[in-house]
Amino acid sequence: MCRTMLVVIPGLLVAEMALASGEHGGDHASMGNADIDRTIRVQAGDMWFDPQGLRVAPGETIRFEIVNAGSLEHEFVIGDTHAQAAHREMMQEMGGGHDMHEMSGAGHDDGMGSVTIMPGETAELVWTAPDNADDLQYACHIPGHYEAGMSGSVELQR
Repeated sequence: MCRTMLVVIPGLLVAEMALASGEHGGDHASMGNADIDRTIRVQAGDMWFDPQGLRVAPGETIRFEIVNAGSLEHEFVIGDTHAQAAHREMMQEMGGGHDMHEMSGAGHDDGMGSVTIMPGETAELVWTAPDNADDLQYACHIPGHYEAGMSGSVELQR
């Protein structure tokens, strides 16, 4: 079961997530309870992410700082391709955009983490890489964004 606490600071949206390991082996760690191994800054533009790929160690806890440098709302969703597909389908059914309150209760008990970033805003997400997964990625699933190439690969370094 996912418990999410959102803290809004002017100009910065921080999502603190605490989640027990799901069936896909990943977990999220609350920033207050986790040792952060490193911080990765990701830029989200209109239909792109920079960087386009990441290498992480199994069990590594990462603080993602996601900057929306574009003019559109975006999301940063990280997890395996199965969970990504399910989230993409849910977003299509919802008709696209959403606010953080809707997403905060989305029940990401599948090793997935997500934040929504408005234009010009920065969001943080703390995520712990699963010990074993071969199909991790991050993406934006607002309708049309993923299809336009707004995704990146995550490779586990073993």
